[in-house]
Amino acid sequence: MIARIWRGVVRTEDAAEYIEYVNQTGIEHYRSTPGNLGAWILHREIDDRTEIVALSLWESMASVRTFAGEDPSRAVYYPEDERFLIERGPTVDHYEVD
Repeated sequence: MIARIWRGVVRTEDAAEYIEYVNQTGIEHYRSTPGNLGAWILHREIDDRTEIVALSLWESMASVRTFAGEDPSRAVYYPEDERFLIERGPTVDHYEVD
């Protein structure tokens, strides 16, 4: 099993709206992809910012590629992400789950 972890940061005042947006886009996309075993949003406030973590579990890296494409380390973004995110990276992390 593979864990895929993406991180981003939004202004705390935008956090609730962004979390709802991610649920409707990214989380829904994860969960509708064959081989996905679940997806969740984690968040925490740090001063005037909120860190957002999308955690998803997958049957295999082949399943991750079905979601992310040929380069599974590349982060997948959606049209409104740019409006919300004040920090984001081009990649995600993958871990083996025992």
